[in-house]
Amino acid sequence: MSSQKISLTINGESVEAEVEPRTLLIHFLREELNLTGSHIGCETSHCGACTVDLNGKSVKSCTVFAVQANGGELVTIEGLANGTEMHPLQEGFYEAHGLQCGYCTPGMLIRAYRLLQENPDPSDDEIRVGISGNLCRCTGYQNIVEAIRYAADKINQAEGAD
Repeated sequence: MSSQKISLTINGESVEAEVEPRTLLIHFLREELNLTGSHIGCETSHCGACTVDLNGKSVKSCTVFAVQANGGELVTIEGLANGTEMHPLQEGFYEAHGLQCGYCTPGMLIRAYRLLQENPDPSDDEIRVGISGNLCRCTGYQNIVEAIRYAADKINQAEGAD
């Protein structure tokens, strides 16, 4: 099988690579680019551990081919922070104890990132619906909801101060 050349922007950086057409985006990220923050969970799109933000949408990278991302803009968990400064979502998960084992956390954070892009001030019910495609086996979700609420409040306060 012949490889294909792809180019995309990942976390603000241009990337060009040769990939086999059947290479899943999650494997490309983890194995070719060493961006191992996104986790491989179920490989059937049920758990959401592999969630990334592609062209302004949350996608489960275990069901997207790398060639489908050609020309796109991708945000992974590695691109969420601003240098050493945590994103408000990362800070919220820390402050509100929104994680336990941490396996779902990268996908949950990226999904929450997109949720807050789409709805900057979601209710708790909207947060629960918004993250419903990402499973957590440890937390019971209450602290995750509180963490996302924390981030939304912090982002909205910062934007109100501008």
